[in-house]
Amino acid sequence: MIIDRIRSAGRALFAGTAPTETATRELRISERARWEAARGHGRAFDGDATFRPYTPPPGVRPAGAIAMDEAPPVSTATTWAAATQYHEGLGFLGYPYLAELSQRAEYRSIVEKWAEHATRKWIKLTGPDETVKAIEAEMERLRVRSAFNEVAEQDGFFGRSQLFMDFGDADKPDELRAPLAIDSRKVSPERPLKALKTVEPIWSYPGGYNTSNPLAQDFYRPSAWYVYGKTVHASRMLTFVGREVPDILKPAYAFGGLALSQMAKPYVDNWLRTRQSVSDMTHSFSTMVLATNMEDTLSGGSGDQLFARVDLFNATRDNRGAMVIDKNSEALENVAVPIAGLDKLQAQALEQLSSVSGIPLVILLGVTPSGLNASSDGEVRSFYAAVKAYQEKTLGEPLRILIDVIQLSLFGKIDPEVRFEFEDLWEMSDKDKADIRKSDADADVAYINAGVVDPEEARERLRQDETSLYHGVDLSGPAPEMGDTATEEGGDLSTEAEEPLSEAA
Repeated sequence: MIIDRIRSAGRALFAGTAPTETATRELRISERARWEAARGHGRAFDGDATFRPYTPPPGVRPAGAIAMDEAPPVSTATTWAAATQYHEGLGFLGYPYLAELSQRAEYRSIVEKWAEHATRKWIKLTGPDETVKAIEAEMERLRVRSAFNEVAEQDGFFGRSQLFMDFGDADKPDELRAPLAIDSRKVSPERPLKALKTVEPIWSYPGGYNTSNPLAQDFYRPSAWYVYGKTVHASRMLTFVGREVPDILKPAYAFGGLALSQMAKPYVDNWLRTRQSVSDMTHSFSTMVLATNMEDTLSGGSGDQLFARVDLFNATRDNRGAMVIDKNSEALENVAVPIAGLDKLQAQALEQLSSVSGIPLVILLGVTPSGLNASSDGEVRSFYAAVKAYQEKTLGEPLRILIDVIQLSLFGKIDPEVRFEFEDLWEMSDKDKADIRKSDADADVAYINAGVVDPEEARERLRQDETSLYHGVDLSGPAPEMGDTATEEGGDLSTEAEEPLSEAA
């Protein structure tokens, strides 16, 4: 463009006419040019490529299937998103790249810690005893706990995971397309759940979904999934997304969410750069400088004598030896860079991984806090609360559906009394447990002496309390009689044990 203008102006001057445009113009640099220059000359916006649906590997999506987000008005909305907020440089990294990140220890440690704690204490089932035992045995056979651990890992690595409920229909295309009604019509002891299979997100792709009515229940909710060429109804695939993205970004993320690996990537990059810089600094923090005669080399000579002198210097350099140099033409100097504080800089870069992942340092890295009365109990309990929230938000509803399916497979009906809850990860020390039992015992004695409760009620509480030393003990017989001294507040119970011994004697 500029060359054409110069040529046009030159031809006009040669012909004796003035150019059509003025020779001088005000220099202006656009914000877009500055943005691109600051980011390695990357394009600020590409309406065709910046925001587009995720493209699965060949064979995952059947031939002829189209992405629903291509239809208006969604295409207009995605263009607006790309032209405004999306130019910040955030975007889906892609499942192949996320799979590569899973090989690095930093990402794997973060994801595995989350998945491990999400399934470490597992669940507590309540309901009729025989029903609960049968459900627990079936969950053990199906390896439900192991499957959910794998699901949590895939959610951390990729941002989405799916669990296929196999009723023996994996090779029946017509049956896979049909909805799975969670009732006795589709699931029964004659047609039970046979197995569970986790499906990585790279092998599945969303099918049809509503993009025209935000008030509809199926808005941006796929009704089916393409699993390597097979169409599978969404009711047969339990989908887990721990960190969902806004609707406008869901097509680009293949209806998954943010992976922990993607969230942690800037912090891991900083840590790797700092780690390497500290390593390079400690490797070459000290340099020996030998000032010698370089006249032959600088005047165009071969420099053989200079390099021979340097080789001799390096060969004889030793902390326990003596270095001999020419008094008049050579000088020796050591240049050392201070390395104090490098350990703190490296530790701070590593601690950033804990901040973005939400995992305390004592769990993620095994680093205990230092200082007087330092304790990490608060951070650990906060992390356990976050894990509990993740369990209820991401794993809770699919697990409820799965337990209903298991009941239909075993009994042909769903017992409304069967409930489950995720067990707390926090455990008190033995001393704390003993203190609580002592406090409860003192309270029982006070309530019994005051006539608030009777001993039978206190015994029943001890039998039902899972933290009690007498949980599950048969206390159906009459309570032992208490001595006079034991009924008094603060009485010594040891006299009660001594009296029968004296009588027997």
